[in-house]
Amino acid sequence: MERKIAIQGIKGSFHHQVAKEYFNESKNLIECMSFDELVKNVLDDDRNLGIMALENSIAGSIIPNYALIDFNKLHIIGEHYLDIRMNLMALPGQTIEDIREVHSHPMALLQCKKFFSRYPHIRLVEDADTAETARRIRDKELSGIGAVASKVASEMYELSVLAENIHTITSNKTRFVIVKAQNSVIPKPDIDKVSLKFELEDMQGSLAGILNVMNEYRLNLTKIQSMPIIEKPWQYSFFIDITFDKYADYENARTTLQQMTKEFKVLGEYKKGVV
Repeated sequence: MERKIAIQGIKGSFHHQVAKEYFNESKNLIECMSFDELVKNVLDDDRNLGIMALENSIAGSIIPNYALIDFNKLHIIGEHYLDIRMNLMALPGQTIEDIREVHSHPMALLQCKKFFSRYPHIRLVEDADTAETARRIRDKELSGIGAVASKVASEMYELSVLAENIHTITSNKTRFVIVKAQNSVIPKPDIDKVSLKFELEDMQGSLAGILNVMNEYRLNLTKIQSMPIIEKPWQYSFFIDITFDKYADYENARTTLQQMTKEFKVLGEYKKGVV
């Protein structure tokens, strides 16, 4: 059996676009309508890979996905940055004035709030997937209903684009990570980015101490995300991404960081994507 790539959504979604760009793959896809379903498919077969959106330059972090990666002990083996272009689409022959509701993934709608503030007659409805919404409009011939999705989705599902590039900020990028049940070992010289998770003692200056270690070992902190620890009220886990020029610098720092933290975990060691 061949390996398969699990994506959130269906063909025409942004996850599908990442599969094409990162893997040059449009076949062997497992279309999942939720990230929980995606994770299950990755865990079911060690050969399978998953593509998960992790943060957007407008809407911010997708915090539940950090928790999914951590709880299910997934390994991040790569990343990909995708330029996101949001488009409003509907059945041919309609105008924006004809549209009563627009359905899409909540992250997509969040990225387009400013645009829709100009059309108070349109009700925004959260849905499971951008492309699946577009397909449903075509299949059920839903007039008066629009979708926010990629231009590829409009072409695949024969919808007319009523407005292009409706996201709030022109530069709109989403960071996707490639996950696997088993770690993918690559040569140390090729590794220049690491994702870590740890907890800290509730002491003054504990986080500052971590940052000082990173500076001492020439590590560049590119992301820090805190998340409440459910069973420990008012205590937090920290998820961080760091980049470096020499793997040895990270390797030396890792030993010190392990001693300074609790529940230290390496979520992935990989090659950084092109922003």
